[in-house]
Order: sequence, then structure tokens, then C-alpha cells
Amino acid sequence: MPEEVLFESESGQTRAEIATYLRTVADKLEDGDPLTLTTGARSQTLDPPDRVTFEVKAEREGPVSGPGELSIEFELEWDENGTGSEDFDGPLEIQ
Repeated sequence: MPEEVLFESESGQTRAEIATYLRTVADKLEDGDPLTLTTGARSQTLDPPDRVTFEVKAEREGPVSGPGELSIEFELEWDENGTGSEDFDGPLEIQ
């Protein structure tokens, strides 16, 4: 299925600044409110349904024999028609 990027932002942030963003997302999800992403003149509002697919991925990119780049990716995914998602794996734990 083709992918269309509706909004994208990338910037250097401190751990504390990122935690603030994640808390805002968590509060909006918990309250059932839409999420509006804004940077400069660009803005995108999304309204996730009550049940979504939540994907967490830890990756390492780079040469096998040397230092690379590590990442943690969090993704919420749902059908545009608002239907929920299925359970895929067991429960996620983050410690």
C-alpha cells in the first residue's frame, strides 16, 4: 500500500522536552481528544479511535562491525474509516 506523509518533523530535543511531548500525547489519548501536530505554518490534526494498533520498535542502523545509530520508534495506526485494531502480541512492558 502506498504511503503518503501527512506531517513530519525532526529536531534535536532534550529527554525532558521529549517527555513533555509524550505526556501531551498521552493526555490527549486518555481524554479522547484529537491530536494536532504543528511546526511553523504546517499543521495536521488526527483523531485516533478508542482502539488502535500500537507499535514499538527498537532499531540499530549502521555497520555490523562498528558503532551505528540507535532508535526507539512509537507508532499508532488505525484505519481511516475509524475501525479499531486487532491484538497481535502479548502485552507490552516498558520499564
